Amino acid sequence: MAVFYEILPFAMFALAFAALLRGYPVAFTLAGVGIAFAILGVALDVFDPIHLRAFPQRIYGNIMEMDKAILVAVPLFVFMGVMLEKSRVAEELLEAMGALFGTMRGGLGISVVVVGALLAASTGIVGATVVTMGLLSLPTMLRRGYDPALASGSIAAAGTLGQIIPPSIVLVLLGDQLSSAYAEAQRAQGIFSPDVVSVGDLFAGALIPGVLLVLVYVGYQLVMAHLKPEGSPAIARGELKLSWRALLSALIPPLLLIVAVLGSILSGLATPTEAAAVGALGATLLAGFRNAGAATNPGYGRSIIALGGAGLLLLIFSTGVIDLKTADAGLALGAAYAVCALAGLATLLALWRLKRTGVLDEVMTATARISSMVFVILIGASLFSLVFRELGGDESVEHLLTSMPGGVFGALAAVMIVMFLLGFFLDFIEITFVVVPIVAPVLLMMGVDPVWLGVLMAMNLQTSFLTPPFGFALFYLRGVAPEQVTTGAIYRGAMPFVFIQLAAIVVIILMPWLATALPGLLYD
Repeated sequence: MAVFYEILPFAMFALAFAALLRGYPVAFTLAGVGIAFAILGVALDVFDPIHLRAFPQRIYGNIMEMDKAILVAVPLFVFMGVMLEKSRVAEELLEAMGALFGTMRGGLGISVVVVGALLAASTGIVGATVVTMGLLSLPTMLRRGYDPALASGSIAAAGTLGQIIPPSIVLVLLGDQLSSAYAEAQRAQGIFSPDVVSVGDLFAGALIPGVLLVLVYVGYQLVMAHLKPEGSPAIARGELKLSWRALLSALIPPLLLIVAVLGSILSGLATPTEAAAVGALGATLLAGFRNAGAATNPGYGRSIIALGGAGLLLLIFSTGVIDLKTADAGLALGAAYAVCALAGLATLLALWRLKRTGVLDEVMTATARISSMVFVILIGASLFSLVFRELGGDESVEHLLTSMPGGVFGALAAVMIVMFLLGFFLDFIEITFVVVPIVAPVLLMMGVDPVWLGVLMAMNLQTSFLTPPFGFALFYLRGVAPEQVTTGAIYRGAMPFVFIQLAAIVVIILMPWLATALPGLLYD
């Protein structure tokens, strides 16, 4: 009978996994399985129902308390990504990068990777990036003679860069979960003034691995162009017209947004939530600037929006530089108020334009839908993990991991393998909210660096977007790909990038400093 009780937590996990494979809604599956096993535990006298009375407070603590304000960054980053999707940033970037790299063999593939990286650092939304590049780049690549598998795999893989290159929704959610797990692990070790791990730490930790992954993707394009030149041909120089004005016009706005969001976080000027608000405002100004047809006097409106955005950027990075205790403090404050007023006017004008064209309604609806999905899954996962732990699941997982051969590396390898296999069938949000709270405290108590662990998990979750049968990047691309591109070709094209990412995970395991050096340099 004791053995039966010990397998209850694992049976709970197995039932939830089976229900998810049948297609039941994630949040209700997790909550339903949790309630069912709570009732079973009460019947077997191994679960005290008083724990369920604490569940509302647990939800309040996870979502509403001020120390969890980092979760506010989720809808803000989602809003930023969806708004940028509507601002034609991707179209202009693809045209400019195609003209810049198109004359070399593999150039279109390289341009797709570069644009994917820039969009990742601007939006962090995989679906928007893959769909946009699939609609714009895939037909062009096929028309130029690109191998369908290479073209589709390049687009799908470039689209997933938004999961590892900050700002990233995955890193925000992982940061929240790892912060709680790290505090729990330190309390279990008798440390009641625990160190903290923040989303900013994860952003800094993921930056170098993300850039290295982009470089490896580019290297793969060059190797394939050398091995199979007929599958990634160059475009004749006379067919492309590279305008440096068009190139700068395409590059400067997203680069400024990247600097405003990521730069303010890494420099310590803003928390991730504050930077997300800046990003949402910047994306709104950019979309309003590009949506000129909605105004009676487009040129006048574009000028106001441009000046407001530039003033806002200047105001952000002058914070901490100007000493308000000097004699010029009044002048500095007056200038700041004027810039804020101009930025407010520019924002109202941009919102008016976007409202008139229906873009704002679409963005708000998409943001509400995606954010609601994330938080409802969080509530279901919280109930699931509560029951799982009270049934002794955390002790069972701790015993399982600590008894793994190879010590810390053996336990870490086991977790990475399990997460990779789950990625074939589950979404990254499900894995983050269900698996991470179970395994992370154990690994952290074993001495694993939380930033290192978070970057490894983020890269592993990124791989799940490319693994069939349920890789979301593959689904997104399948939905917009021409009929001549088969599902098999999409899968074949994605597989080399999956192996590249697995190799990158191994490299980061062997060289932890790739993930920990930059956070140590910036924040220690």
